[in-house]
Amino acid sequence: MQAPVAPKSRLDFLNSKPPANYVAGLGRGATGFTTRSDIGPARAAPDLPDRNAGAAAAGPGGGAGRGKGGKGGEDEDEDESEEKGYDENQKFDEFEGNDVGLFASAEYDEDDREADAVWEEIDKRMDSRRKDRREARLKEEIEKYRASNPKITEQFADLKRKLVTLSAEEWETIPDIGDYSLRNKKKRFESFVPVPDTLLEKARQEQEHVTALDPRSRAAGGAETPWGQTPVTDLTAVGEGRGTVLSLKLDRLSDSVSGLTVVDPKGYLTDLKSMKITSDAEISDIKKARLLLKSVTQTNPKHPPGWIAAARLEEVAGKIQAARLLIQKGCEECPTNEDVWLEACRLSNPDEAKGVIAKGVKRIPNSVKLWMQAAKLENDDFTKRKVLLKGLEHIPDSVRLWKAAVELCNEEDARTLLGRAVECCPLHVELWLAFARLETYENARKVLNRAREKLPKEPAIWITAAKLEEANGNTPMVGKLIERGIRALQREGVVIDREEWMKEAEAAERAGSVATCQAIIKNTIGIGVEEEDRKRTWVADAEECKKRGSIETARAIYAHALTVFLTKKSIWLKAAQLEKSHGTRESLDALLRKAVTYRPQAEVLWLMGAKEKWLAGDVPSARAILQEAYAAIPNSEEIWLAAFKLEFENHEPERARMLLAKARERGGTERVWMKSAIVERELGNIEEERKLLDEGLQRFPSFFKLWLMLGQLEERLGNLDKAKEIYEAGLKSCPSHVPLWLSLANLEEKTNGLSKARAVLTMARKKNPKNPELWLAAIRAESRHGNNKEADNLMAKALQECPTSGILWAASIEMAPRAQHKSKSADAIKKCSPHDPHVTTAVAKLFWRERKVDKARSWLNRAVTLAPDIGDFWAYYYKFELQHGTEEDQKDVLKRCIAAEPKHGEKWQTISKAVENSHQPTEAILKKVVVVLGKEESASENNDH
Repeated sequence: MQAPVAPKSRLDFLNSKPPANYVAGLGRGATGFTTRSDIGPARAAPDLPDRNAGAAAAGPGGGAGRGKGGKGGEDEDEDESEEKGYDENQKFDEFEGNDVGLFASAEYDEDDREADAVWEEIDKRMDSRRKDRREARLKEEIEKYRASNPKITEQFADLKRKLVTLSAEEWETIPDIGDYSLRNKKKRFESFVPVPDTLLEKARQEQEHVTALDPRSRAAGGAETPWGQTPVTDLTAVGEGRGTVLSLKLDRLSDSVSGLTVVDPKGYLTDLKSMKITSDAEISDIKKARLLLKSVTQTNPKHPPGWIAAARLEEVAGKIQAARLLIQKGCEECPTNEDVWLEACRLSNPDEAKGVIAKGVKRIPNSVKLWMQAAKLENDDFTKRKVLLKGLEHIPDSVRLWKAAVELCNEEDARTLLGRAVECCPLHVELWLAFARLETYENARKVLNRAREKLPKEPAIWITAAKLEEANGNTPMVGKLIERGIRALQREGVVIDREEWMKEAEAAERAGSVATCQAIIKNTIGIGVEEEDRKRTWVADAEECKKRGSIETARAIYAHALTVFLTKKSIWLKAAQLEKSHGTRESLDALLRKAVTYRPQAEVLWLMGAKEKWLAGDVPSARAILQEAYAAIPNSEEIWLAAFKLEFENHEPERARMLLAKARERGGTERVWMKSAIVERELGNIEEERKLLDEGLQRFPSFFKLWLMLGQLEERLGNLDKAKEIYEAGLKSCPSHVPLWLSLANLEEKTNGLSKARAVLTMARKKNPKNPELWLAAIRAESRHGNNKEADNLMAKALQECPTSGILWAASIEMAPRAQHKSKSADAIKKCSPHDPHVTTAVAKLFWRERKVDKARSWLNRAVTLAPDIGDFWAYYYKFELQHGTEEDQKDVLKRCIAAEPKHGEKWQTISKAVENSHQPTEAILKKVVVVLGKEESASENNDH
C-alpha cells in the first residue's frame, strides 16, 4: 500500500526562492521605510547563515521573543546567539547599517546589466555637459592660486634669463654676500642678576681718583655737608668730557669749503652757545645710518650712491674730514661715475677742488657735467672758455658746452664758434637760429637755407626766415615764406597744430614782427576747423588773444574772418570794438567805412561811425555819415533820432525841430513825439509842448512817459489839480508804471498831506505787488513826517515781501541804529546777491563813516564796476575821493565816469533831466550831484544832533 502524501504546508513558500526582481509589498502600494530594528545595534554583526537553516533550527516556535520588543532580556539574546552559532551584531555596518550585503547573494542578470549600462551612459552624458565648464573653472582657480603663491623659481625666472647677457667682468664685480648664516655659531644664553649696591659701591671706591671732591669736606667757613645731599664728582671724567665736547664743537666750526677755522679766539665760548645741540636720538640715528651705509659700501663697493650717501652722512654729523676720506675712497672704487667726482669736488677745499675735477675729467673725458663744473671753478671768463673748448675737443656734439662757450664770447668769436657748432650739432635748431641772428642779412639767409636742408621738419626755421625778411623791409616776402613753409612741412608729414601756430603768432607780435604774425594767422587759423564752426571759433580765439594782450593777433584773426564772412554784422562790431579800445580813430573810421560798404542795412555801424566823428569834434563829418545812413536806410527811426541828438546836443534846435517834424510826418513812434516835446520844452514853447503831448497821447495812450511829461508841465505851471487829473488819467491807461504812481503820491503829499499820499501808495502796492520802489517811497514818506516807528514797520513788511531787494536792504542799513549797522549789513549780503550794487554802496558808506579808507574805496570801486550806468554810485565814489583821495585818484574816477556815461540813478536823473541841465556834460552833472549829496549829508547830521 502506497504511503499517503503529506499535505503541503501553506508556509512552505517562505523556504522557496523568490522570483526575479521581486520587491516585497510593491503590489499593495507599499513603500520602503526603515525602523529601529533595521538599524541594529552599534556593534558589527556577523553574516547570517541561510534562512532555511535558521528556520529549521528554530523549529515551529523558534522565532518567538527574538526581537527587541520581546520579553527576553539581554542575557537571553546572548544565549540564543550562542545556540545559533553566530552573532547578529556582526551584520551591522557603520555607513549602511544592517542592510550591508542585503543583495550580495542576488543574481546579476541581463536586466541589471542593461540598467547599469543605461545609467553609465547617462552619467557620461551629464559629465560631458559640465566638463568644459568645470575644467575652465579648475584651470582658473589653479592659475589664481599660482599667481598669488608663485614659486621661488618662477619669481626669479626673468632674472635668470637675463644672466646670459652678463659679461665676465660683470660676474667678477658681483660682491660676496658674506657669511650671515647661524651655522657653527653658538648661542650664548646670558642671564642678568641684579648686582648688590654694596658691590657697586666697592667697585666705585676702587676706581676712585684722588682728584675727587671729598663729600665730607668743609668749605671755608661752611658747615659739614651730609653724605646723601652732595653727589660724588669725578673731576677727571668731567675734564675729559669737556675736552671731547669742545673738540667736537671746534670741528663743526671749521669751514666746510675752505677747511680753515672761523673761530673767534676771544668769543668762541659765546659762539658755542649758539650752536645746535645734537640730541641723543639724533646721535643714535646717525650711528645706525653710519652702520648701515658701511655695510652698503663694504658689500657693494662699486655702488656710487652708497659712497655719496655715506659722505653726506658724515658731513651732516659735522665730520667733514671723514666725509672727504669716504668720497675719496668712492672715487677710487667708482672712477667712471661722474656723480662721485662731483660730490668729491663739492666736499673738497677750493684749492683742491680743481685737482679733483681734473682727475675726474681725466678718468671720464666724455662727461659734460664734469667739464661744466671745471669751468665753473674758474674765476675769469677767459679761463672758463678755455676749459669749455678743451671739453669740446672730447665732446664735440655737446650742445650744452657749445652754448656755455658762446655765452662767454664776444659777437665775433661767438659767430665763429656757432659756425663750428652747427657743423658738429647740425640737428639742433637753437644753434642754427643763434648763428643766423649774428650773421648779416645775406649770410643769415644762407644759414637758414642750410638749416632748412638739415632740419626739414622744423617750423621755427621758416618763422625766423619770415622775421628776417620783415626786419629788412621785405614785407611782401613774409606771407610767401609762411605759406611755402606750411606746404613744405605738410609734405614732410608734419601735423600743423593750429594752437601752437597761434602761440608762434603771439610770440612774433611780442617780438615786433607784426607782418609775420598776420601771415601766420592767415595761413593757419582755418586748419582743422569745421566749416560750420569757423565763425564761433574765430571770434572766441580773437577774444582770448585780446584778453592776453595780443591785440595784433586778435586784429589779424578778425581781418581774416571778415574776408570769409563779409556780411556778418557781429564780426564787424567785434572788430570795431577792438579798434575803439586799442586802435586809433583813423583805423576805426576806416574799418567802419568798410563795414557799411558790405552791410549798409546795419544801423549800429552807421551810428557808431557818426558818434566817433562827433566825439572827435568833427560834427560835419558825423552829419554826412548820418545822411548817408538815411539814404541807405530811409525809414530808420534810429537814424532820425541820432541825427536829432547830434543837432540838439550841438545847439542846433531848429535843425532838430525840422528833423523831428519830418520823422512825425513819416509816422514816427512814441519816442519821436517825446523828443519833439523835449525840444519845445527847452525852447520854452509851452503851448507847442502841450499840443505835441496831447497829440502823442491820442496816438499812443499807453506810453506812460507822455503822461508823465504832461503832468510835470502842469506842475511847473502851478496847475496842481490839472496835474492830478493827468496823473490819474495816465494811471487808468498805464496802471503798472511806477513813476506815475510816485509822481501822483508826491503831488498828493504836497497838496493834501501824508494821509492822501499814503492812500495812493497803498493802492499802488495793491496794483503792483512786490515792487520795492513803491515800498521805499512809502517808507521815506513816513520818515519825512517823523513817523519812524511806522517806517520801521513798513520796512519789515517790505523786506518780507521783497526779501532780495537791494534798494530796500540799503535803506534798512541807513535807517538802523549805529550799533546794528554791522548785523544789518551781514543780513543784507546774505539775503541779496553778493554782487548787488546798492548793498555794496551802503556797506562802503559804513566803512567811510568809520574812516576805513581802503575798505571804503574798494567797496565803492566794486559798486561802480557792477553798475556803471547808475550815476549815484559814481557821485558817492567821486565825493569820497574828494575827501580822502589824491588828485590822481579824483581824475581817475572822473575819467572813468565820463567813459561810462551813466544815465540812471535817483539823484542823477533828477539833476540830469532838469531843463537847465539838458546840455550839461557828464562831468558837470557829476559835480552837481556831489553837491546835492553833501547837502543831504549835512541835513541828516543836523537831524541826528
